[in-house]
Amino acid sequence: MTRNDLPGNDTVLDEVEFENIVLDKHGPIAVLTVNRPRALNALSGATFGEISEAIGLIMDDAEIGVLIVTGGGDKAFVAGADVSELAGLDGVYAGREASLAGQEVMHQLSSLPIPVIAAINGYALGGGLELALACDIRVASTNARLGLPEVTLGLIPGYGGTQRLARLIGAGRALDLMLTARQVKADEALSMGLVNDVADNALTRAREIAEGMIGHAPIALSLVKEAVRRGMDTTLEGGLEIEADLFGMAMSTQDFKEGTSAFLAKRKAEFKGE
Repeated sequence: MTRNDLPGNDTVLDEVEFENIVLDKHGPIAVLTVNRPRALNALSGATFGEISEAIGLIMDDAEIGVLIVTGGGDKAFVAGADVSELAGLDGVYAGREASLAGQEVMHQLSSLPIPVIAAINGYALGGGLELALACDIRVASTNARLGLPEVTLGLIPGYGGTQRLARLIGAGRALDLMLTARQVKADEALSMGLVNDVADNALTRAREIAEGMIGHAPIALSLVKEAVRRGMDTTLEGGLEIEADLFGMAMSTQDFKEGTSAFLAKRKAEFKGE
C-alpha cells in the first residue's frame, strides 16, 4: 500500500519541533532529528512516542519522497536506550512490554513506503544501532562508532537488533558484535556491510543520496521495499512470486507508461506517483 491509497493524505508539514525530536522538510526530503544531545540522543519512552507521531505525520504528507534520520549535536546519532528508564523496570512482563513497544516503533519506521536513510553522525550503540537498522540505507560519518553492547548491561538487544543485524550481515558477524559488545569504526562497518557509505559529513551525503532517489518513480520505490521486506520472510520461490505480483502492479501504473515513454523519446521522465 502506498500513501496515495490512504484517505486524508493532503497534510503538508513544514517543521514540527517536539520535546525530544525535530521533524522538518526540505522540499520532498524530510529530516527526523533525535534531539537530546545532552543525553547523547538516548531513546526514552517519550522519544519513541514522538518518533511514532512523526512517522504518522510523514505518512500524511504525500509530498515527502525520502526520509533521513539523524541525531542532534556532533557526538552521537543515538547512543542507545535511556538506561535510567530501563533500570526502573523489573520482571519479565515489564521487560517484554518495553521490548515490544520499541519494536513497534522500529517496525513503523521500516514499513514506511518511502526510502529511509540513516545519517549516522557519531555513536550508534544499542537502541541507536537498532534505529539505524530499521532504515533502508545507512551512511556513517568517519567518526561513527557502531555496536550492540547490551550484554554489558545484562541485557540483549530488544528493539529488533538480534533479528535485523543477522539478516543484514549474517549470523556469524552479528553474533561477533553482540557477544563481544565491541564497537566498530566506520571503515569496518562498511567492509562488513553494516553501513552502505562513509563520508566526512553523513547528513550531507545522505541528502545527496536522497536527492538522487527523488527523481525516480515513487510507486516503484515503494514496491521495491515491499518486495525485499516480504521476500525476506519466505523462501526464494515464494519471494519470486511476490516479485512477479509487484512487477505486475508496477506495470499497471501511469508512472510505468511515463517512464517507458520518456526512455523511448530520450527525455527526462516526470513521475507523478500514479
